[in-house]
Amino acid sequence: MKFGVVVFPGSNCDRDVAYVTRDILGQPTRMVWHQDTDIADLDVIIIPGGFSYGDYLRCGAIARFSPVMQQVIEHAQKGKFVLGICNGFQVLTEAGLLPGVLTKNRDLHFICDRAPLKVVRNDLAWTQAYSSGEVITLPIAHGEGRFYADKKTLAKLEDNGQIVFRYQGDNPNGSLKNIAGICNTTGNILGMMPHPERAADPTLGGTDGLKLFAGLLEKAVMAAGV
Repeated sequence: MKFGVVVFPGSNCDRDVAYVTRDILGQPTRMVWHQDTDIADLDVIIIPGGFSYGDYLRCGAIARFSPVMQQVIEHAQKGKFVLGICNGFQVLTEAGLLPGVLTKNRDLHFICDRAPLKVVRNDLAWTQAYSSGEVITLPIAHGEGRFYADKKTLAKLEDNGQIVFRYQGDNPNGSLKNIAGICNTTGNILGMMPHPERAADPTLGGTDGLKLFAGLLEKAVMAAGV
């Protein structure tokens, strides 16, 4: 499975993601500059955290118009995998690949902490390595991570089973429905505010995030019949 990690001006978690996919999991990984337009060789596109274009206008608003994003949209429409982490989640909502918006945290403070999450769905390629209802702990670091959508959209997310992760216990940012991560209706696109790549190496104090990447890889191996 070949991974591509999109790099915008202002990305700062791109190398962290590549460390997981390339060095821990041993998978081919290519850094994709935001002006690149050829990603046909990639199976998974990851849009990492950071501050794309300095978060001018609003988070993800300018990155959405980068040349690579049209290719990411087409990649997703083919049923290939796309993961947006933190700022990447914001970019996916701005691009219309996921519903809702990420707004300023409830208390208007930047939050850097670890948060417990409940795995709502474990039947996706992304989450199959987790148990249903399992509580995991992942780092969070954001100033605009409060998920918001209108009532109709929230009802659709619930009805379609698109809520993948919820904050467990205290809600750190005021996200509606305690939403920490959602997917599209077909499940190939995942957006989440917590950072699984920062919890993938024991030296960092936890490996709950590694299961996200390892589960996806296992799904690909099974599909290939290896």
